[in-house]
Amino acid sequence: MRQKTVYSCSQCGCQSPKWLGRCPDCGAWNTMAEERQMPAKATHGRTLPGAKNSPMPISQVPPQNEVRRSCGIGELNRVLGGGLVPGSLVLIGGDPGIGKSTLLLQAMQHLAGQGPVLYVSGEESAAQTRLRGERLGVDAPNLLVLAENSLEEIVAQVEQQRPQALVVDSIQTVWTQALESAPGSVSQVRESAGRLMLLAKGSGLPVFLVGHVTKDGAIAGPRVLEHMVDTVLYFEGDRGHPYRILRAVKNRFGSTNEIGVFEMKAGGLAEVANPSELFLAERPLDAAGSVVTATLEGSRTLLVEVQALVTPSAYGTPRRTTIGADSNRLALLVAVLEKKAGLHLAGQDIFLNVAGGARLSEPAADLAILLAVASSHLDRPVDPQTVVFGEVGLAGEVRAVTQPEPRLAEAEKLGFQHCLLPAAHLKRLAPASMRCQGAATVQEALQLLA
Repeated sequence: MRQKTVYSCSQCGCQSPKWLGRCPDCGAWNTMAEERQMPAKATHGRTLPGAKNSPMPISQVPPQNEVRRSCGIGELNRVLGGGLVPGSLVLIGGDPGIGKSTLLLQAMQHLAGQGPVLYVSGEESAAQTRLRGERLGVDAPNLLVLAENSLEEIVAQVEQQRPQALVVDSIQTVWTQALESAPGSVSQVRESAGRLMLLAKGSGLPVFLVGHVTKDGAIAGPRVLEHMVDTVLYFEGDRGHPYRILRAVKNRFGSTNEIGVFEMKAGGLAEVANPSELFLAERPLDAAGSVVTATLEGSRTLLVEVQALVTPSAYGTPRRTTIGADSNRLALLVAVLEKKAGLHLAGQDIFLNVAGGARLSEPAADLAILLAVASSHLDRPVDPQTVVFGEVGLAGEVRAVTQPEPRLAEAEKLGFQHCLLPAAHLKRLAPASMRCQGAATVQEALQLLA
């Protein structure tokens, strides 16, 4: 029988009998990859544990009391939602050399103290993994290293060794004999991840998968891979910069707003207990365009520096460039400054940067962005001992934000003496040692620059 080939979309998994430049389902361009169709005899049915039971009311489903296990790294435990859940499937993605394997080796060093753990490397030999482990100080006798790409051999070793945790580095290098396509293809990645998911759910074994990323920053392979796993973590940072941020974009067992901050050193990744000091360490004093704001990342309060630079444009269309913030939000705030405060910014290039590689995703940073732009344009610095937060509306009003108390507590802990916040919070906040000033409108907030 002649084998058939199909073309599968690497983004959504849509299949077509012929190559198409654009996927008919998701609309992505140049994502159709050729692969051989799996014979019917090699098809593996996937059945989750307990799937053959009869349906029952959700209130009568027996609870599963699972105790989270510590990974030995506080920042990783925070992002996972408090620890590692038995039977969970965790996918970690990031740029090459960012520190994914280093982080997992350090975590496995701690878990190996509770029992054997299995680290499967599909990209390095066992000797190369040991060499990297010696640099990191990883030498636990229960940390088992396996250089293997065959999925069947990996599953056999798991059944034989009975490890407490499993790491597969990386999922794009694993292949199964049930398929004839090349390792890293859409079908191979999908089938390998599906088999590992069944292994994790059936035995309660926590599994870490390392995923390559494309030039756009997305995890390579079919998009169904991210839907299949329980947790998706992204390791972010510049390879020329020592600081790394671990961010959860999907977590079935915790919040997706938590972040973990690390510093890359010669001996591996070190936790940053107080990221606010890190983000403000090199902040210039009495510099126009620099404002400190308090932002929330899950349960953690961070103080970050917002920098703005406003210069006359040399071209007909002024530039609006942002790093770490939403460019549409900047355009909105610039329009408010022009309409409500009378600042002429239409012919100015505006550059906005959040120092330290942090991201501002909540509207509480609006007031800080607005003051940074106005400070640079007017060349009037904001008091370096002042922290600013508040949401700005299109009518020029300053709106209240959530959880002002932890923002003030973090600023007070780092020695800030003055806070500019929405006027609505002054009526509800308890007296603080630092001086708080309320602003109801943008005009009132700009008086701080006078």
